[in-house]
Amino acid sequence: MCTVVIDVPRNAGEPVRLLAVRDEDRDRPWRGLGPWWPAHEGVIGVRDDRAGGAWLAVDPGAGRLAVLLNREDLSDRGDDEVVSRGSIPLEAVGRGIPDRPATRGFNLVEVDADGAHLVEWDGLSARRTRLAPGTHMIAHHAADDPGTPRIARWLEPLRAAGIAEGPEWWMPWLDVVERATVDPSASILRRDEHDGHVLESLLVCAASVGPDGVEVREATLAEPGRWGEGIPAGLRAQPGAAMPTAATRADAAQ
Repeated sequence: MCTVVIDVPRNAGEPVRLLAVRDEDRDRPWRGLGPWWPAHEGVIGVRDDRAGGAWLAVDPGAGRLAVLLNREDLSDRGDDEVVSRGSIPLEAVGRGIPDRPATRGFNLVEVDADGAHLVEWDGLSARRTRLAPGTHMIAHHAADDPGTPRIARWLEPLRAAGIAEGPEWWMPWLDVVERATVDPSASILRRDEHDGHVLESLLVCAASVGPDGVEVREATLAEPGRWGEGIPAGLRAQPGAAMPTAATRADAAQ
């Protein structure tokens, strides 16, 4: 499931801002942001320990970020014909994903200093769309899909809230996330039963991707699926320095 709120700037040189909420079975083991993949040198991300892949991956040197959301698979492939989706974010920040991934359906948000794209794969066909400037919400269908209750209810309030000045740019969005919890059917923080599993919001990540580098922070929910003041506090507690891209480091060395 999961939810991504993303703001693509209208002016060149300004960073893309992203708030991502990870929904998963609370008993499925995982690790927060770290360099968990030796085969992907320099990449950090949020790791799913059961399958070994990533939910969110960042290559600071290349200035790229990718985050994965589940999507309904329309193919008739059996379980023995597919592999874990967790490889997709790692491939996306590296050499790129294949045209026909050997995975179940997904939405993938790809971000770099030039903007953002949404890749939609339903098991039959893939589509890659550049996100227009402005604020968007993505869940398990198309971007800004009004058929998704949380998007229909909260996209316009998120757009109206906007981005704050300064290092805590995400706070107006978090205020909307908190307000959204009054209606469980449209809440951004969720507790849903899906295919016999209970999926709950476990983690919030805030990321900024621009010409000066990548900054990504995380906050683990004290109680899965529920708002708590530990969310903004957790984001504030993360290191505030951006991770420079390779190009930025080269410019600074000259």
